[in-house]
Amino acid sequence: MALIVQKFGGTSVGSIERIKSVTNIVLKELQLGNTVVVVVSAMAKVTDSLVTQARELSSLQTSEAMEEYDTILSSGEQVTSGLLALALQARGVRARSWLGWQIPIVTTNNFGNSKIVSINNEILMKELQDNVVPVIAGFQGAHGERITTLGRGGSDTTATALAIALNADRCDIYTDVPGVYTADPRIVPEAHKLNKIAFEEMLEMASSGAKVLHHRCVEMAMKHNLKIQVLSSFEDTPGTMIVNEEEIMEQYEITGISSVDNTVSITVYALPAIPNVTANLFKPFQEANINIDLVVQNMPRNELVDITFTIAKFDLPKSLELLKSQSINQNSMTIDEDVVKVSIIGIGMRSHAGVAQKMFEILAVEGINILLISTSEINVSVLVRAKYKDAAVQALHTGFVLADGRLSTNN
Repeated sequence: MALIVQKFGGTSVGSIERIKSVTNIVLKELQLGNTVVVVVSAMAKVTDSLVTQARELSSLQTSEAMEEYDTILSSGEQVTSGLLALALQARGVRARSWLGWQIPIVTTNNFGNSKIVSINNEILMKELQDNVVPVIAGFQGAHGERITTLGRGGSDTTATALAIALNADRCDIYTDVPGVYTADPRIVPEAHKLNKIAFEEMLEMASSGAKVLHHRCVEMAMKHNLKIQVLSSFEDTPGTMIVNEEEIMEQYEITGISSVDNTVSITVYALPAIPNVTANLFKPFQEANINIDLVVQNMPRNELVDITFTIAKFDLPKSLELLKSQSINQNSMTIDEDVVKVSIIGIGMRSHAGVAQKMFEILAVEGINILLISTSEINVSVLVRAKYKDAAVQALHTGFVLADGRLSTNN
């Protein structure tokens, strides 16, 4: 008998009919003799609607406003957990909904993007011993007396953290796609579904735009060696297992291609060329929990340097405030919102030479100019004009994935 944590995303619980379908998936796991804990997201588009309503009333620039913002956003998962618990009870399953603060899931006080500090598993373990299926609202926790949220993708993080706290055998993430693909099938119809992907690759893909899993959930699973399975709640087919690198039998040049929309490039000019200039520039961003993605610093000229970096478009207003607080005004920078990041990822890069050069050649043939380049051991990322996103992903998929002989899911 295994302990399985099942997480269902917004589209999986997007209607009453979908919630009824989810009960069949939970029942199937119970009928196999396994113990099940369920984590749910808000119903599809509910969180977006709540965000819009909150922003119509507030700029959300104060800590007090962000506390209310988390109270508002957490309500979506509360509704879903109660509805699914009712649906399971109607099928004869002993089930009960739980909110983050009731367990409790204790977090930091970074309202809007909190981190999990601890989870008390005593209540849930007692529920499981009494053959009750806990249905837990994802995306939320508590700091003191206030409800907190974990940021977008936070329900994945909730599920992974609970699986670790409960010493679960596996965490199953149910989405609207059958697994992890070599590229977004909406952009590349010939994209290939992966049976397995290494933790490091999945982490890079999640950080580089693949929306199947949140990168914090992958980081946590990799650290604790928790197996994750990504599969569809709409199709009864095998999914993609996220495993240790040693379990990947064949390593191609690259595993997948991803892209990030809603990216902003900022170049700050004429900063003093001193050793701590970059650290000083980005320290307020770290304190504000704003992620800096790509960074390029040019060679000093006349003891001055220019620094270019990318952030999520959502963080632009706050980022401009942070730059202004450092006496950097808009005359000292350029802001480019017409960009996307495209990445190739794969542990096979370690044993295949010339992968980056091949990427650049493929993009050059397509007439796509590269604005910025960043590389790591298993990732090469480039910044290109937004209009070239689909063409870049399609060309790279043809040049790497289909060229190495892998069949598409449509064959």
